Amino acid sequence: MKTPSLKLTGLFLLAAGMAGQLASCVSTEREVNTSTVDPRTTYRPPAAGERNRVSSKTVLNTVSVRHPFSDPVKPDNFILQLRGPRVLTAQAHLIVTSSTGDTLRHEVMPARALLSEKALNDPQSASVRDKEIAILQGMNNFFADAHFMQPAVPAGTEQPAEVDAKTWAALREDPNAVGFDYAVANGVERRLTYARKLGKAVVLSQ
Repeated sequence: MKTPSLKLTGLFLLAAGMAGQLASCVSTEREVNTSTVDPRTTYRPPAAGERNRVSSKTVLNTVSVRHPFSDPVKPDNFILQLRGPRVLTAQAHLIVTSSTGDTLRHEVMPARALLSEKALNDPQSASVRDKEIAILQGMNNFFADAHFMQPAVPAGTEQPAEVDAKTWAALREDPNAVGFDYAVANGVERRLTYARKLGKAVVLSQ
């Protein structure tokens, strides 16, 4: 007579235990579903000394070249980086850094500034795709050897209005100064050079 009672008691305890586990699982799932914290977006502070980097999704294209500029012995780094969601609406970042990593120049211009005059005036280049291809081709030719010249200020060049007398004298006195010509928005051209005596990059309008 005792054996059936013990079996019933055991079955009751087992059923109660399973019900408790089921309730626990349901409760846990409900807590997860109603939680406002997404574990994938948990904030983690950056490590000491860590630098912020441009997301790979925003960098569409990068071209670079090493060329003497601020130092006749150690070439500087000339970088042109296209950043933005699409080529045609992106921004072109011209960055010049020294061999030691110092930023000598960082200028931002619209990607359309990389379109050649031929591409702008050619009716067959009217489509978005054709213009994007022309912009990428412009990036490939941006640092062509023909765009670098020495001296940066040839004899007989008139002093630009935006350059002060001290800076102009430093450039004129340095026949080894290197100039880099490039186009910016609206077809305007500039010449970037470096005044070693003053330790700074100088932009000359063409």
